[in-house]
Amino acid sequence: MPRLPHKKLISAVLCLLGTACMASAVVLVVRDRVGIPKPPPGALHSSAAPSSVRPAQNVVNAYSVAPDLPKYISIPAIGVAKARVVRLGVMKDSAIATPDNIFDTGWYSGSAKPGQPGAMFIYGHVSSWTASGVFYDLHKLRPDDAIIITRGDNTVFSYRVVTSKVYPYTDVDMSQVLSPVDAGKPGLNLMTCTGDVIKGTSDFSERLVVFAVQNPA
Repeated sequence: MPRLPHKKLISAVLCLLGTACMASAVVLVVRDRVGIPKPPPGALHSSAAPSSVRPAQNVVNAYSVAPDLPKYISIPAIGVAKARVVRLGVMKDSAIATPDNIFDTGWYSGSAKPGQPGAMFIYGHVSSWTASGVFYDLHKLRPDDAIIITRGDNTVFSYRVVTSKVYPYTDVDMSQVLSPVDAGKPGLNLMTCTGDVIKGTSDFSERLVVFAVQNPA
């Protein structure tokens, strides 16, 4: 691994199983800065690959979370109609767990809640060996495309895409990824894997992050 500049920290997202973004944990080492939570070491990693079985619609409809947490995400422009948002905690070596199913997304519990100052961080898989994941078409989003978050109390929050950025997998600026793209507005930042499979490994070469801001109520 190349030597990093002083104080530069690494964010590495482990995407396993060839062309599938199927890691059970996303290593997101966050720059220690006021206002940006730094995940502490915690639970052990799991090596299990996420499921490729699409949840039944009645199961999705019955899903519930605490009233102030994100429950569903919808992205009309890329055909994401109603994906569950599961809570993601911190794992070993400052890793953020990823969803157990490629059709679910995951909200990092150290990031903002819907409507709060700061930015929500939501991760989704790109694919498995057999199916496209919830964020397979994330790269197609363009400025002003809509992203809808439904909270646990069924309050709906609307966001619009501002920009997107591709990072080398060894050089993701998590200080930026966990911050709102517009400091004066609540943000929503989505991440998935992209790029090429690194020769001799099962990891992808890049990470795609879409930055959005909350629309006025």
